[in-house]
Amino acid sequence: MLNGFCHTVIGASHITSGTVCQDSSVFRAYDNYGIAVVADGHGSKKHFRSDKGSEMAVTAALDTVEEFYRDPDAFEESFLNNPENLIKKIEKNIISRWNRLVIHHYTHNPYTEKEKEPFTEKEFKRLKVETVYGTTLIVAVMGRKFTFGTQIGDGSLVLICEDAAAEMPIAYEESAPANLTASMCNSQAINYFNSFYTLDEKPIAVFVSTDGLYTSFKSDEDFLDYHSILASQLINIDAFSPSIRKNLSKRSHCGTQDDTSLACVFDKDYIPEKQEELKEQVEVNKIHASMRKAEQKARMEKQRLKNSMNNARYDEESEL
Repeated sequence: MLNGFCHTVIGASHITSGTVCQDSSVFRAYDNYGIAVVADGHGSKKHFRSDKGSEMAVTAALDTVEEFYRDPDAFEESFLNNPENLIKKIEKNIISRWNRLVIHHYTHNPYTEKEKEPFTEKEFKRLKVETVYGTTLIVAVMGRKFTFGTQIGDGSLVLICEDAAAEMPIAYEESAPANLTASMCNSQAINYFNSFYTLDEKPIAVFVSTDGLYTSFKSDEDFLDYHSILASQLINIDAFSPSIRKNLSKRSHCGTQDDTSLACVFDKDYIPEKQEELKEQVEVNKIHASMRKAEQKARMEKQRLKNSMNNARYDEESEL
């Protein structure tokens, strides 16, 4: 049985500026699969409806995966035969749906004079409708026989593997040309997706998050350790979920001050089997974190001594 959660919190900077939250997230569990999705509207001047764009991206992803799973047995057989081909079809379908939703929203909600104010007439005429709704998107799906995910733009997908180790199977690389962001609004968006899948192991959980979470950590290791802690608490998800939301809010206010979204899908029946391994992984991570901290302290002390020696040498030379 699949379970999960999703949380979106508005960034502290958005509260201060009176800007709407531009993140969206969702989790759904069905008989044959579970899905977790997050999207992050770009929010800059030319993407002034990106909050709606992120909502529509999440909806497009949900509807697309639901359509592909309409005949679960047929979809699973096709996926196992050619996973790359099926994921690419899903990505294309998501883009198509998102574009239709964008056009529908624009048609029924013409631009207001207030939305036009920041632009010159020439600037506004150059804007494409899709650009106005620009957003990132990350999708994770856990099924009966496989798990897969796809991503366009920044943000992170974290896989909790069968051995309880946390990893990021999608190495995000900015594949868009200069001056462009990998985004759903790009005319060649299909070329900017990155994906992963696993057929030969059964993951414990998959997390997806917008970049507001990742950038609140000092390192990849700290970021992954955080997800190990989350995974170890999934066995009590109903009680633990409010704490996750509270922590996300705290990270937003004390860290990047950006909107932050986190969603997860996991196998509820598998978690108890892996509980001891998850707890052991958390303890191992604590040891490694202490070692990293000690190494960093040693490097800083070494640099301090080096700087001190250089300053002393400079003073001696100045006296000559």
